[in-house]
Amino acid sequence: MATTEVRPVTTPERGAGSSGVAAGAGLVAAVVAALIVALSASQALVLLGIPDPGPVTTYGLPAVRALGEIAAVIAIGSLLLAAFLVPPQASGVLDVDGYRAVRTASVAAAVWAACAIVLVPLTLSDTSGQPLGQALEPANLWSGLAQVELARAWQWTAIIALILTVAARSVLRWGWTPVLLLVGLASLMPLALTGHSSSGGSHDVATNSLILHLVAASLWAGGLFALLAHARRRGAHTDVAARRFSAVALIAFVVMGVSGVVNAFVRITPSDLIDTTYGRLVLAKVVALIALGTFGYVHRRRSLPDLAADPSSRSALARFAGAEMLVFAATVGLAVGLSRTPPPAGDGRELTLTEVELGYDLTRPPSFATFVTDWRFDLIFGTAAIVLAAVYLVGVRRLTRRGDTWPIGRTVAWVLGCLSLLVATSSGIGRYSMAMFSVHMGAHMVLSMLTPVLLALGGAVTLALRVLPAAGKNGVPGPREWILAALHSPVSRFLTQPVVAAVIFVGGFYALYLGGIYDSAVDSHGAHLLMNLHFLLSGYLFYWVVIGVDPAPRRLSPVTKLAMVFGSLPFHAFFGVALMSTESVMGEQFFRGLGLPWNQDLLADQRLGGGIAWATGEIPLLLVMIALLVQWSASDRKEAVRTDRAADRDDDAELAAHNAMFAELARRDRDGR
Repeated sequence: MATTEVRPVTTPERGAGSSGVAAGAGLVAAVVAALIVALSASQALVLLGIPDPGPVTTYGLPAVRALGEIAAVIAIGSLLLAAFLVPPQASGVLDVDGYRAVRTASVAAAVWAACAIVLVPLTLSDTSGQPLGQALEPANLWSGLAQVELARAWQWTAIIALILTVAARSVLRWGWTPVLLLVGLASLMPLALTGHSSSGGSHDVATNSLILHLVAASLWAGGLFALLAHARRRGAHTDVAARRFSAVALIAFVVMGVSGVVNAFVRITPSDLIDTTYGRLVLAKVVALIALGTFGYVHRRRSLPDLAADPSSRSALARFAGAEMLVFAATVGLAVGLSRTPPPAGDGRELTLTEVELGYDLTRPPSFATFVTDWRFDLIFGTAAIVLAAVYLVGVRRLTRRGDTWPIGRTVAWVLGCLSLLVATSSGIGRYSMAMFSVHMGAHMVLSMLTPVLLALGGAVTLALRVLPAAGKNGVPGPREWILAALHSPVSRFLTQPVVAAVIFVGGFYALYLGGIYDSAVDSHGAHLLMNLHFLLSGYLFYWVVIGVDPAPRRLSPVTKLAMVFGSLPFHAFFGVALMSTESVMGEQFFRGLGLPWNQDLLADQRLGGGIAWATGEIPLLLVMIALLVQWSASDRKEAVRTDRAADRDDDAELAAHNAMFAELARRDRDGR
């Protein structure tokens, strides 16, 4: 984070800000949430068997939560604007519009943090049925935090939001805004991993769908507010910002629709939509989503053409965005009210132990047949695999349609990499990986050793740089320029240092399994998502440096690359041997609680996992070494061809000079005698 001076300008002619719109949106969301809870609060208390904590908690909790979520989406949307919708100065320092957006994000994050702090005692009061005053007593507060998961989630939300508040106040360069955006999205994750979606049958699907739903809704609603504020301030490049946001909103609309349907039908049946309060609220959300989609369609048909014809014509944009923002605020309040409403009781069937812990049942022991046929689609990594393959193929198609060539081997490698990601997370391997350590280790070997190798050989960055149009000397930077900025950033240069990349890649296994992280987080769905993400990213970073065909921040010699491969081999081997030699079972309480009859000898299964890590870890690295030798040989051939062409151009002047040097040395030797 730099301290370079920026040029924030606050002149009267820049137009009014949107603090009133933000306050109005927060008020609408809070009122709608409180009204909905008023309709279902008594039913919730009766079903849960909890005493009435009083009106302050009953109505204050949803109102504060709705207000906080509005603040969260405003922070996220403002960072989206600063990072990707408006350009920085040529020096990389935030321009006036980006500077204002980041400062707005800081204020909104502070409100989000304050609401999360208030929600800790409100949640304890709501859970225990005690009045808020009693929940605020220090003894009750600290003991409650240790016992109530949702209260701890709000505590972590407050911590992340406070970090975002401070960081956004100190950032002045554009390069840090995508990082701040990720922090803002991370502040939603404690909330996504708790509540209705984190318990009961199919809670793995419900949680993954809720994560996608919250991210999409925050980018859409927050980006809409940021665009509205930008237009009201008469910011520069409003037409570009509106066009880019329109693409983001379209994707968010699709993701929200699909993830919302999946999340709803995990909890209810079609008949519940009419017969229950929960179902009717779901229908109300569907109507709200359709209304928001209609606003988006009108915006694309009217506002964008007006801005394209005259970038100063912002009236239509401000009008439609303001109305859409109010609908979004009501939708947020509706969603908060829905989260406070008990879902239908279901069919009354008692869940099995594996359904309670994993979200699904396991009725057969693992075998090749179950790995091949017993699929359970992973909404996050499975969707990522399909999207990555589709986007890559679209890029190849665009490249070939304009007459350029693209190596078929790279396409095959990328598609196979996406396929391996899909199989490791959504096939029977992914299904059983949560219940058996050996299968879990096999899946992670694929995610860290095979998938990244294939993706690195696919050359996606090179493809993107060739397909995406350049902004030009005086154009507004776009995706191509963002990729180049990321490649040449100090963070990329640090991460691609051979020692750093190798330590992140190899050290992750030791820290997770031998350092006790896996043992303490084995029962956490969120922890498994983070582990999968870590293995994918750390593996891709390592193999990008070693065998990647894409441009990298630093060029390494073939000898250095070989040293990285040979240097990591013994560490992988020792890790496998260490697992096979362990005498204690990691996650024993969790695995025993599953009660799987075919997995009673947990220590033997863990040692089998160590054997898988030892045996399979060497094969990809040997393949990498072969690929590296092939690349080295190809590089030598290219250098030879380049030298021959240079010789043809200058009649082999370099060789003639070389021979003349040796002839002169020979002459001097003769004269010296």
